[in-house]
Amino acid sequence: MSGVTVVRGIAPLILSIPHAGTEIPEFYRPSFTSLWLARKDADWHLPGLYDFAKTIGATIIQTNISRSVIDMNRDPSGASLYPGQITTGLCPTETFDGEPLYHPGQAPDTQAILHRRAQFFDPYHAAIRAEILRLRALHPRVVLYDCHSIRSEIPRLFPGILPNFNIGTNDGKTCGSGITEQVAAICATTPGLSHVVNGRFKGGYITRHYGNPDDGVHAIQMELACRGYMDEPATPDIENWPSPMHPHPAILPILKTILERFIP
Repeated sequence: MSGVTVVRGIAPLILSIPHAGTEIPEFYRPSFTSLWLARKDADWHLPGLYDFAKTIGATIIQTNISRSVIDMNRDPSGASLYPGQITTGLCPTETFDGEPLYHPGQAPDTQAILHRRAQFFDPYHAAIRAEILRLRALHPRVVLYDCHSIRSEIPRLFPGILPNFNIGTNDGKTCGSGITEQVAAICATTPGLSHVVNGRFKGGYITRHYGNPDDGVHAIQMELACRGYMDEPATPDIENWPSPMHPHPAILPILKTILERFIP
């Protein structure tokens, strides 16, 4: 069971949704301290938020596997994406808030991590590679748009309140500057909504690994603050988190304009 689904389109646009999964296979469940904690940091509701992308011909790749089982957006070597800053690893052992995910002595060891890689991580990335190759055969340029979201306030990870739109291109290495500037300009069109380019989130493993503008692959990560499309409780708990998605999210028109800009 790989957990990967691919909806194929013919436009030069791939959406990757690596963190919206909440499935924890039965075999792994007894090791976790709480299934709610294991799902707490999911990128909630993103498949629904970006569902419109199917109508413009985008290809959508997503996994139903929880990031607490294995994180599709971390370097499989174990190298930190943000040296010196707190972040979670390939197989996280704690939540964003520092709560332990596993019972003592039950976190995955090296062999278990390799097994999870073969089961879930490798098929997800094989799908990304295959879709890039398929679409590059049709188009001179392909945009890989990596979809993410996170709570607006997580003091352990970043100070203050996160901007609504957090655009990441690894300091310009993974995406042409013209594309990045267009995305930032669209994000700036709505009063009251904030954005930043290469701030706290510069793009994870997917953006950094596949982005190669010289070869016609432009990778950009969009990390959304959850408040743009759902209510955020001051203190998330099992009773109030996740909140439902707003019926008419304030950020949805902006997301539509961004993705439509990638379609020739």
